[in-house]
Amino acid sequence: MISVLVVDDDRTVRETLADFFETLGYSARTAASAGEGRQAAAEQAPDVVLVDLRLPDASGLMLLEALRADDPELGVIMLTGHADVPTAVRAMQQGALDFLEKPVDLDALDAAVTRAAEMVRLRREVALLRAHRLGGASTGGESDNAAPSLERLIDLAARNDDGPVLIMGETGTGKGYVARRIHDRSARAKQPFVEVNGALLNTVFLESELFGHERGAFTDAKLAKRGLFEVADRGTLFLDEVGEIAPEVQPKLLKVLEERTFRRLGGTAEMRSEARVIAATNQPLANLARDGRFRADLYYRLQVLTLTLPSLRERLAELPALAAVFLPRGARLAPGTLRAIEQYAWPGNMRELKNTLWRAALLAEGSPIEARHLSLPQTVAASRGPETLAEAERRAIGAALRATHGNKVRAAQLLGIARSTLLEKLKRSDLD
Repeated sequence: MISVLVVDDDRTVRETLADFFETLGYSARTAASAGEGRQAAAEQAPDVVLVDLRLPDASGLMLLEALRADDPELGVIMLTGHADVPTAVRAMQQGALDFLEKPVDLDALDAAVTRAAEMVRLRREVALLRAHRLGGASTGGESDNAAPSLERLIDLAARNDDGPVLIMGETGTGKGYVARRIHDRSARAKQPFVEVNGALLNTVFLESELFGHERGAFTDAKLAKRGLFEVADRGTLFLDEVGEIAPEVQPKLLKVLEERTFRRLGGTAEMRSEARVIAATNQPLANLARDGRFRADLYYRLQVLTLTLPSLRERLAELPALAAVFLPRGARLAPGTLRAIEQYAWPGNMRELKNTLWRAALLAEGSPIEARHLSLPQTVAASRGPETLAEAERRAIGAALRATHGNKVRAAQLLGIARSTLLEKLKRSDLD
């Protein structure tokens, strides 16, 4: 039975939600203040707590922080009658699993609570497994040794926000997500966060993107343009795939890192930018520098503070919790599916896990996700079901098209493939 605690100073809201959850077969308890809520949570140990943002004795965010300190595995959903995006972002940063606006849609609330309860169950199972593995001495596991140090480095990078940060890790490990977290935790959080990928632009266009250009600097430069260092001034410039930056651009990037000055393409005036640079790469920059493909002085300037993100293969104990996070709203795993997830290598890391679970949810069509729905080489072979890979693919495409009402761009995004790939697959099938 899912147990829910409702913390709200409005008696009507408390009683209405408690009656609603009890009708669904949940265990429900209420509290009218932050103090009562924290005490009730300590006594009841609920799966999910619904917290109103405005309480008579403390803010909902303060209660969220206290509840998470008492029980890190607890699922907390914030409720508010005042839509506030910055507050919602802050709540999610502090560990809230969802943020819903009043008046709450009860179906949406039920789905949110069910999903939160499933995540809490998985978190607690992982904690128990880790404790058992260590003989009950601690709730930490081997992979925990990396995670806290990464969190400490993120906080350190956020507090000391003058110098550059280098984030290293395989494709799909969440480098962009970590860069955004560093920005959001820093004093620059209210300033722009601007992103550019060094691998997607040729030399001229990348230089123009970063530093801007004057009118007539090159063909088609009919107007002057501000560069991203100007746009991100006092904020953060996230430079993804920094190892792919052309050698001609690297000296200018080094100059702006060291002196905070640059010139627009085709310009003579010195411009200044206080933007903080966070760079990311899936290649060892030290090797590139040794081979002469990346400036050694730029590498040493970037790697003052380096964060190395572990691959999913190194975080196997966290797979249950990560799967719960990435499952689409309302989706659930059938018994045995988690074992199939744990047996796969996940070369594409968290991005591949997320896309796989979304495709599997489409294939399951509302039923619990089984191993065969994952369409992974090992799990498909192990399932020995009558459905072939081609049939599974066809069903996934059909479900995606139905879910998006025939919108091929959105269907391709749901499936995690390019639109051109989807069109090619449609040509080979009889799907309209």
